Amino acid sequence: MTIALWCVLAAAFLHLPFAIAAKSGKGFSNARPRAYLEALEGWRQRAQWTQLNSLENFPIFAAAVIICHLLAGANDSANLLALAFVALRLVYGLLYIANLATLRSLTWMAAQACVVGLFVIAARA
Repeated sequence: MTIALWCVLAAAFLHLPFAIAAKSGKGFSNARPRAYLEALEGWRQRAQWTQLNSLENFPIFAAAVIICHLLAGANDSANLLALAFVALRLVYGLLYIANLATLRSLTWMAAQACVVGLFVIAARA
């Protein structure tokens, strides 16, 4: 299995540290997690938003890696882009929690560029 495919697995679980951070405050109830999460403020709220954004971004990344592998086969460029995506998404989350909006947005765009790059590799195959 290639590094890029392992990155799909990593990206599938990338939301978990942010979910844990969001739910780490007093008053969390597993019986009513949505009510707790909707009432969050500050960095825990941003951790929750990071979790949601991570889940939203996962399908396009997974599709890009799989399509790239199907059309272009295993290759170093795909591995590098997939690694960069996972790293950038982790940095994105940390920047989101730190409330550094401009850097967060730039990091988000860079991660999306990795996804586009995977599709470009597939298109050139």
